[in-house]
Amino acid sequence: MTTVSGAYSNVAGVREYDTESLATNIAPNNKDLGQEDFLTLMTTQLKNQDPFAPMENGDFLAQMAQFSSVAGLDKINETLSSMSSEMNNGRIATASSLLGQSVLVPGTTARPDANGEIHGVVELEDAADNVTVTFLNSQNSTILHKIELGSQRSGLVGFDWTDVPEDIVTAHGSVRLSVEVTSGEETQVIGPSVYARVMGVQMPTNGGDMTLNVEDYGERNYLEISALR
Repeated sequence: MTTVSGAYSNVAGVREYDTESLATNIAPNNKDLGQEDFLTLMTTQLKNQDPFAPMENGDFLAQMAQFSSVAGLDKINETLSSMSSEMNNGRIATASSLLGQSVLVPGTTARPDANGEIHGVVELEDAADNVTVTFLNSQNSTILHKIELGSQRSGLVGFDWTDVPEDIVTAHGSVRLSVEVTSGEETQVIGPSVYARVMGVQMPTNGGDMTLNVEDYGERNYLEISALR
């Protein structure tokens, strides 16, 4: 029996490799073998093979394929890690840019923006002969302002109140909206969507979606927001 570096023995023409000893000598402090360790194992295996019973080409190719697979997986892991880091940075930048912005949310409570204006949208399922948007005092329901939008096609219809009274603007006070849609002799009240300010952004720790803290409307999923200004 001939032994080479404790890694190979040949008994009755049978090849046997003590890979456990090789792994221990190569990487005594590592739990897993790396690419360099894998190459060292394969090189040692080739150098110490029985010259009368060398490794079959198929065995050699199989080990090379295994090495290529390991190298490819490591590269993929590096790429995914880099992409994850970039995505997190992008999410933080997006969250910062949303603070103080106004997002469109379904609701009837609105406040003047930084320009002292109130903006909103109403969605019509069918064409209307007339659309009326009424702004009411949120405390006593007194009518503050009324906008007649006239006849409108189906779809989204925008509206705005640009001359909000100074006392409401200064106090950043809230008003209540009511939208009436008239078609023929029928009139119905429908719910509008208004632009409300983003007060805060919560970044999830489990990789989920961002949550926006919207003034007067609480927490809203970032993906539910269809427009901002």
